[in-house]
Amino acid sequence: MNYDWLDAWLLSKPGAEKDYKIEWGWHRYMVRGKLFAAICAPEGMKDERYNGHDLVNLKCDPELSRLLQEQYPDILPGFYCDKRLWIAALLDGSLPEEVLRDLCDKSYQLIVEKLPKKTQRELQEEQPAEA
Repeated sequence: MNYDWLDAWLLSKPGAEKDYKIEWGWHRYMVRGKLFAAICAPEGMKDERYNGHDLVNLKCDPELSRLLQEQYPDILPGFYCDKRLWIAALLDGSLPEEVLRDLCDKSYQLIVEKLPKKTQRELQEEQPAEA
């Protein structure tokens, strides 16, 4: 995996928690129980685009998803997720680090926006003040 910083980046989000879903072989990143990222390495898949690659699934706006897939060969429709609302970014490719960081942030924000307003305020209070 070319993105050694990814785990720390995902866990740096306010309220972020990580677990491992053994049945799926996924490291899941959630905020208040809602998935915003999942890292996995699918094996034995019929779709060779995913097979044998480390990847991260991220929630994504459908229009942005389409544009990203046109621009970057390392961005695919979400793996084992709703392919309209999730993308899979290959982690053994050449996706620019700043693009992946931005996609992680956007995924987190899409999930947080769906949480109750009270929870959103609590998460905002957890954010460190910018210097």
